[in-house]
Amino acid sequence: MEANLTAVAAQPLALWGAGALAVAAAAATKGRARLMLSRAKHRSLAGHARMSRRVAGLIPAWSYDEQRFFRADAAPEDVVCQREAGFWRLSELYETRFARTAALTKEAAQGLSDLQFTGSYRVPFQFSRVVRENLSAGSFLASSDGVTITDLDGNRFYDLAGSYGVNLMGFDAYKRMIAEGAAQVAELGPVLGAFHPVVADNVQRLKAISKMDEMSFHMSGTEAVMQAVRLARYHTKRSHVVRFCGAYHGWWGDVQPGVGNPTPADYTYTLADMSEKTLKVLATRRNIACVLVNPLQALHPNSGAPSDSSLVDSSRKAGFDKAAYAAWLEKLAETCRANGIVLIFDDVFVGFRLAKGGSAEYFGVQPDMVTYGKTLGGGLPVGVLCGRAELMKRYRDDKPVDICFARGTFNSHPYVMGAMNAFLRALDTDEGKALYEGADDIWNGRAALMNAKLAEAGLPVTVSNLSSIWTVSYTQPSRYNWMLQYYLRAEGLALSWVGTGRLIFSLNYSDTDFAEVVERFVKAAKAMQADGWWWHDPAVTNKMIRRSILKEMWAAKRGR
Repeated sequence: MEANLTAVAAQPLALWGAGALAVAAAAATKGRARLMLSRAKHRSLAGHARMSRRVAGLIPAWSYDEQRFFRADAAPEDVVCQREAGFWRLSELYETRFARTAALTKEAAQGLSDLQFTGSYRVPFQFSRVVRENLSAGSFLASSDGVTITDLDGNRFYDLAGSYGVNLMGFDAYKRMIAEGAAQVAELGPVLGAFHPVVADNVQRLKAISKMDEMSFHMSGTEAVMQAVRLARYHTKRSHVVRFCGAYHGWWGDVQPGVGNPTPADYTYTLADMSEKTLKVLATRRNIACVLVNPLQALHPNSGAPSDSSLVDSSRKAGFDKAAYAAWLEKLAETCRANGIVLIFDDVFVGFRLAKGGSAEYFGVQPDMVTYGKTLGGGLPVGVLCGRAELMKRYRDDKPVDICFARGTFNSHPYVMGAMNAFLRALDTDEGKALYEGADDIWNGRAALMNAKLAEAGLPVTVSNLSSIWTVSYTQPSRYNWMLQYYLRAEGLALSWVGTGRLIFSLNYSDTDFAEVVERFVKAAKAMQADGWWWHDPAVTNKMIRRSILKEMWAAKRGR
């Protein structure tokens, strides 16, 4: 009897022990999964969204006065004098040459928040005030022609901005396309909701290009990506999105989880690009609905979009290895297929720049969905999502109320669809096909030529390229690399507000046009060098520069 009572009494203890072991095992499993996820993130702040937002909130504002502006790197006084003379000479040139354009920009900025933002973030913020007050070229243009643009003062520039990637075939070609498209739909005009017949032709042409079954039209590339993610979640019944460190997919919350987004993106994993650890996470987690790939990252994997506002030193690096990135994409596609994850190529930026069939054709890897934008409408507002039929369906046959809604008032606007049709037809002309013939060889050769000329002139500047998309890097430590954009402007080369971080050439650049760009680029860099901005102490490294900025930050935070 006593033995039976002892056994009965021991049962709860045994059950508690088994339960404790089960809890411990579950905790250990969860811990391993969490550790695996953590290891798959890139080590930089860009790979840790929450941490980057916290750090951004801790950085105080401080601004250099004119004395400190020229001495941020403790240059000797003779070099400081060179810089001062060069800066004020450049300032005088800007004041006289760009007077009307700068005046209208200043006036418009009082009511246009976009101009306030871009004007404040062209250079590192410590230098921004002095630059804004003395080197304003303005943001208004009067006309475009060939590969050039003209401002309100009549200054003609070679365009290196590329309209954020829109300008593929050249200004004149797009002007014709927009005019042809408008004429094609003129009888219907701005009727919304119903479709102009041109839409049907666009669908067939895009199906052939994308090798997808169906598509939906949207107002922007951002909206197209939003719909792709929403449909992936709907069909997989999973919650999380994977994006790669540094990649841009529009400004909406789930795909911009770090600095710039005031709320956390709790359903987004930001993982390292080109990483076996990332593949392990994709193969083991069961809550991942889709993976987004921006092929532009092949030029600078795991780094954010390069901008001169972040050029605090010379550590910016870039380089493109087509074979390596294609091999990575193939591994990624295999992993996604094996684990029921939707693979989405975001071609909004690269568009049809790499190949007529986009990045899928260029890299030889077929995704489940692809998004387009920008280039298709010649700059008119447009986004397109193409995908496999089973992923594009927005409702369930067996559950009629369970739908995946996406619609917009201006989707398939007749004038946008007309311009798109003109572009798609132009791709099939002999002229359109010729744009892609030997394109990689042409642009790689041009980049090599630019680098050879820069090296020959003894300049600490180099370029890297993904076809006709380029970025500029610097080969010796400096705090003033961002000044180059202003010397380039003075020589008639127009860059976007991100400066030398990204140069985008239209494919209609001739060898003669490009030779002129090289000559002006080298001339601008020589002038900058002559003005002392690239003086440097041989003992100073990029790491030392960053440390000195941290000391400045600490002093600013303490109010000293």
